[in-house]
Amino acid sequence: MTIPVSPDTQGASTRPYLIRALHDWCTDNGYTPYLAVYVDGSVQVPAEYVKNNEIVLNASFEATSSLQLGNDFISFKARFGGTAREIVVPIDHVIAIYARENGQGMAFPAPPAGAEPSLAEGSGAPDGGAAPRGLRLAEAPSAGPAPGDDAARASAEDDESPPEPPGGGRPSLKRVK
Repeated sequence: MTIPVSPDTQGASTRPYLIRALHDWCTDNGYTPYLAVYVDGSVQVPAEYVKNNEIVLNASFEATSSLQLGNDFISFKARFGGTAREIVVPIDHVIAIYARENGQGMAFPAPPAGAEPSLAEGSGAPDGGAAPRGLRLAEAPSAGPAPGDDAARASAEDDESPPEPPGGGRPSLKRVK
């Protein structure tokens, strides 16, 4: 029989420990760790790269400087379009960590609705109604288009290409669906 545990006696969240473990696993196996982050007013990321209140960040040691995977925040410096930026993400806003090369990793629940302030006006967030929150499952890969079906192949390639960042320059991060 399982005895219910109150939140006060559960201890610290396991999320920061799992994030660190998966980051180490990616690094040890030569994979690139990516963080999917839910963005609101408490997250410090370049707003021009945020889409649907989400951003995907390359958290490899090669792409970051001063990476700190703490219990409350993840912080590092990274280049976006050739400009160095300071990134600060509350741990509860990390909605997934996974390897870019094979997609293996772990998803977490998004922060509760209304728990944090939304993005400020003019910060690059999409206008209009509330954006969908959390991760969306990708469709299972199909057998693919027939060898001569160029229209289907072009459509599939368009779905996988990341949006172009504003301002040009050398991109250092890539959004992965």
